[in-house]
Amino acid sequence: MQLPPFEYHRPASLDEALATLDRIGNDAAVLGGGTDLLINLKLRLERPAALLSVRELPELAGVSVDAAGTLRIGAGERLTDLATHPLILARHPGLAQAIRAVGSQHVRNMATLGGNLCLPTRCWYTNQSENWRGSQIPCWKTEGQVCHVIKTAPNCRAIHSADSVPALITLDARVLLRSSRGERELRLADFYRDDGIENNALLPGELITAVLIPPGRARSVFVKAAARTGLDYGYATLAGALTGSNRAPKSLLLVAGSVGTVPLLLHKPAQIILAQGLTEASIEAAADAAREDLGEVTNLFTPPGYKKRLVRGLVRRVLNDLRRQKLPDAD
Repeated sequence: MQLPPFEYHRPASLDEALATLDRIGNDAAVLGGGTDLLINLKLRLERPAALLSVRELPELAGVSVDAAGTLRIGAGERLTDLATHPLILARHPGLAQAIRAVGSQHVRNMATLGGNLCLPTRCWYTNQSENWRGSQIPCWKTEGQVCHVIKTAPNCRAIHSADSVPALITLDARVLLRSSRGERELRLADFYRDDGIENNALLPGELITAVLIPPGRARSVFVKAAARTGLDYGYATLAGALTGSNRAPKSLLLVAGSVGTVPLLLHKPAQIILAQGLTEASIEAAADAAREDLGEVTNLFTPPGYKKRLVRGLVRRVLNDLRRQKLPDAD
C-alpha cells in the first residue's frame, strides 16, 4: 500500500513547529517516530494535507531530575533509549517494563514517548484496509453511527492500548502541553477521554512536550498479556505502584490497559490490599474483586468474559511481583 500525497514540514524549533501547526490547522498530522501514523496513512485512516516532523526538536529531548526531585522526560525521546535509561531503571522499574513491552525492538528504535501517549484507539473493524472497511457497515470512526466493538454503544468504544500509559498513571505522572497560546500542565490520568475518537485532551495546535514524574520511591510493576510478545497489542495490561511495606502499605495504584477506551483504575483490589496488607489471602481477594471495577469490557480480539478472567490473573501476578520486590532505597 502506498502513502497518500502530503506536504512535509521539518521545523528547526518548537516555536516554528507550533507556528506551522497554527497555519496549517487541522489538516496537519504530527510525525514523531511514525510507527503508527505511517500505517494509518497507508490504510487511509488518516488523510492529512501535511506531515509535521517533530522528531529532532531539541525542546522535546532529554531526561533529567530537577532540584525538587521531579523526573522530566522529553516527549521526543525514543522508547529504546528510555527502556535502558539509568534514571528510569533505578526509580521506576515498572515504567521500564512497560516501555520494553511496546512493539518490537525495531518499533522502539523509532517510536517516541509522546507518540505512544497519543496512540489512537484501535478496533478489529477500523484498523483494516480501506477496501475491507468498505464491505462493512461504516462505524463512528468512518462517518457511520454504529460501534462494531459494542453494538449498543452511543459512541466509539475502540480500545486504548498504549503500554506506557498505565505505568505512568500509577506514578501520578503529568504532561506538559504547549501551543502558541502558552503552556499548561495536566495529570496524565485526566488527559484521556472515554471516547474512541476524541480520546485525549489535546487542543488544536497543541503538542506534548514532556512528561513529569513527581519524586517518590514506589515499588512498580507492569505486565502484558498478548498473543505474540513484541509483535501484538495487548489483550490486557496492568501496572501497579506500591508505597510502604507489605504489612503496612501506604498507597497502591493499579491501572489496567487494553480493556476499554480509557486506562482503567482498579479501586476495589487496591482498597483490599491497603486494608489487609500484602498476603496470599488478600491478594486472592483483590484478584476476585477486580471484576467489580471492569464494567463494560470490549470484545476486541477476545471475548469479554475471557478478558475479565485475564484481568483477575494479571492482578494476582502484579501483586505477587510487588510483594516479592525489594523495598526501594530512600533518596
